[in-house]
Amino acid sequence: MASASYLLKGGTIIDGSGFPMYKGDIVIAGETIKAVGPTRYSTANRIIDVSGKYIMPGGIDITNHSDTHWTLFTAPSQESMLQQGITTIIGGACGSSLAPLPNINAIRGIQKWVDVSTINVNWRSQEEFFTELSKHGLGVNFGTFVGHGTLRRGVVGDESRQLTKEELDSMKLLLRRSLDEGAMGLSIGLATSHGSFVPQEELIELAKVVRDTGKIISIHMRNEGRKILTSVVEVINIARSSNADVQIAHMKAIGRKGWEDMKKALQIIRKARKAENLSIWVDFFPYLRTGSLLYTLLPEWLREGGKEKILETLTNKERRREVIEGITSLTLHYDHMTIAEAQKDKKSVGKTIAQLAQESGLQPEEVIVEILIVNGLGVTIFGKTLNGKNIAMIAKEDYSMLGSDGVGEGSETKLRKGDLTHPRSYGALPRFLNRAVTYGNLLSWEDAIKKCTSIPAARLGMQDSRGTLKKGYFADVVVFSPEDIKDTATYSSPYQRPKGIDYVFVNGRLTIEKGTFTGALAGKILRRG
Repeated sequence: MASASYLLKGGTIIDGSGFPMYKGDIVIAGETIKAVGPTRYSTANRIIDVSGKYIMPGGIDITNHSDTHWTLFTAPSQESMLQQGITTIIGGACGSSLAPLPNINAIRGIQKWVDVSTINVNWRSQEEFFTELSKHGLGVNFGTFVGHGTLRRGVVGDESRQLTKEELDSMKLLLRRSLDEGAMGLSIGLATSHGSFVPQEELIELAKVVRDTGKIISIHMRNEGRKILTSVVEVINIARSSNADVQIAHMKAIGRKGWEDMKKALQIIRKARKAENLSIWVDFFPYLRTGSLLYTLLPEWLREGGKEKILETLTNKERRREVIEGITSLTLHYDHMTIAEAQKDKKSVGKTIAQLAQESGLQPEEVIVEILIVNGLGVTIFGKTLNGKNIAMIAKEDYSMLGSDGVGEGSETKLRKGDLTHPRSYGALPRFLNRAVTYGNLLSWEDAIKKCTSIPAARLGMQDSRGTLKKGYFADVVVFSPEDIKDTATYSSPYQRPKGIDYVFVNGRLTIEKGTFTGALAGKILRRG
């Protein structure tokens, strides 16, 4: 059977490189782009008139959680990503990944989002994971980082302590093997129970392994609020001490103190890049509410030791008072914190902490402790804690790029489970283009699209195959209406596809037509050599 060919005729091409837009055609033959620009082609298996539309490369989502939320397996179409113009996702974010798994402890890093007793894992190494995943059709291209927390659990379980030299060597060996088998780099989550106590020295030693392979490190910073400046300095120190290529995942400032420090934080990064020639980049999502784990609000001393130790402390009446005092000291706005996902207590979903406190007669801090106990720490919240001006500042930096920080879903949505996903899982890319270009006038179309395509492609070593509309590159292509493109997903009703995205191609196959999924599973497993 001959490969399908398409002629996208009469559109405006924004090729992803930052080059000015121009009128032209795109010819797709098989998996790749055959021609770009003014062409002489007049025939193809299918000619699509895209006059008045813009054509861009498929979006590359450098911070994605579809793997650790298990939707790569339960919703392999990843429709919510495709419908917003994202054709490539990179998992293993924020310190948790699905490989390598040297023992059963390693997979427990995802128990915050998934009931691990219900899933089937038949791999251990990175290569075995890729092999298993390749047996399942995927709607998007998929690559992954190696999670630091996953590595650590695989070596010492839930123990919160400094590693011995032998244990650190084991982690380095596991990391190097996974990188050699195609992982994109290392991800570190310093706000989780398996990252908050980790000394810089351990991270620097692992960073040197990544440096030697020419890959990158993605870091969820230790603190994104009051201590954002010290956290940025820590990232810079890791880059400086290891000479590794570093990415700050979902860069943001939480709370008013953090808002005030964002300008200084960006200046510090800019100076480190220019004065020291350090490779430090950031990604961000265009929303004012976080989608984060409720247990990260617990005092830092409590987050050291893993799930069982945390729950044991929360249920201890004497220690519980210390915990509540620690939460109280944060001066949180409980009317701005909405329960989005709860593994067991679905009745609380959609309600704020303030509402739950009023209904129960408990103090808000006690509500937080109780809901964490009931759900075994498996609670996610929407926190209205971000500032639009800060997001705009980040978006304008030349070292920033878009990252959804979301989860790809299909027609089998979490709505049926009684949970709410973050709207970024359905609208991050169109929201960014709408707010940054059409509505906000922050960036040109060319610069905004570059942040979604060629910049992350270059970060991930794909600059010669994806992220740009160029002859011979894989045909990950999006056609959209510049007047209509916008997100429609909301916090209370997130399962809504965006407007204005007409066609999406993944590796030359038409996967979205007039906004609707065609059923094509054309994604590839992406290994970085």
